[in-house]
Amino acid sequence: MAIEEPNFKLVEKSGNFELRLYAPRVVAETLVDGSLNDASSAGFRRIADYIFGNNTSHKGGSEKISMTSPVTMAPKADEAASEKISMTAPVTMQQSAGQWRMYFVMPSQYTLSTLPTPNNPAVTLRELPETRMAVLRFSGLAGEEKTATKTAELIAWLKSKNITPTGTPELARYNPPWTLPFLRRNEVMVAY
Repeated sequence: MAIEEPNFKLVEKSGNFELRLYAPRVVAETLVDGSLNDASSAGFRRIADYIFGNNTSHKGGSEKISMTSPVTMAPKADEAASEKISMTAPVTMQQSAGQWRMYFVMPSQYTLSTLPTPNNPAVTLRELPETRMAVLRFSGLAGEEKTATKTAELIAWLKSKNITPTGTPELARYNPPWTLPFLRRNEVMVAY
């Protein structure tokens, strides 16, 4: 069974680099302290708990929500200094104020008004607007060092095209942790 991914229009492709236009989408997100690996685990568990039923449905009771892909992490953005809050999406993957923002894009049949309410106040729902994203796809493990290298490659590619990033780089992981590294799909992304 295929897992739903966010809807986007491919604007340009050059090898593993892409420019995409993402449609508006609703996300469930959480802020997590710690290293990339520790925050990944804690954030995933927190949002998975929400989609697996720790919520209050508008119909009464709880509701299970289908898993989507990717799971996205980014350093918490300084919203006061940002021009724009980017999608996942999305990474120099350095902690910002000691926190990471992790989110799952919700299945497309939901809106903010139809999604169940999270029971855990650490999980919030919000709508992301249409977003232009530059993306670099890569395989293997997405640790901090490799992610920082791939982010630098993406930023250099954008610079060569005279495109200025407007958001915080993000790391998107598409596969479960038991997937063999050479089969994994990862992406670093940044709004432009």
